[in-house]
Amino acid sequence: MDTATLNILSGPEQAPASGKVKQLILFLHGLGADGNDLISLAPMMEKAFPDAQFCSPDAPFECDLAPFGRQWFSFREPNTDMLYNGVDAAAPHLNNYIDAKLKQYNLPMEKLAVIGFSQGTMTALHTFLRRPAPCAAIVGFSGAIVASGKLPAEIRCKPPVCLIHGDADNVVPFAQMADAEAALSKCGVEVEAHTEAGLAHGISPQGLEIATNFLKRFLG
Repeated sequence: MDTATLNILSGPEQAPASGKVKQLILFLHGLGADGNDLISLAPMMEKAFPDAQFCSPDAPFECDLAPFGRQWFSFREPNTDMLYNGVDAAAPHLNNYIDAKLKQYNLPMEKLAVIGFSQGTMTALHTFLRRPAPCAAIVGFSGAIVASGKLPAEIRCKPPVCLIHGDADNVVPFAQMADAEAALSKCGVEVEAHTEAGLAHGISPQGLEIATNFLKRFLG
């Protein structure tokens, strides 16, 4: 895709508590939300990552299922081919944002971690596994791998992945976590999966603690 046709993403950010940007933590929100939704996690994580710039871009497209909010891709026709084409079309917009932020803060990919929620997880897993170099780590809440059967032929890098999913999720089926875990393992990706008993579609304090501890292991 010609970079001239890309939507230039922007969204809320939180500067590092230390005043020095040595890491980037990227939040990717879910369908119908925007960057303000997940930037609220930054104050809860800043103690663990005092050198991190937290960035939470708005997805590139207006939500087509609601009169408000943003989307990475459409769920209006939720069949596998349409979803794959949608997330694949979103990837260049996100990649452009990633490259711009790394350049802005003069950081390499291994100093960037991403946390996705729901459709943001789907976008993160699709995009970051197809970049030429791995990021530090991916955390995916309540998400899935779109068209997981395509991954073995398309994967280009293997950052460690942490999947967290509530077993009472009524939006993205809990079984999607097992599918994602199996697909990642088949490709040789280091992956761990955590079940949140009784949790619906959301991020719990316990889940955020799991995510924080996971990132601390990989985000130097």
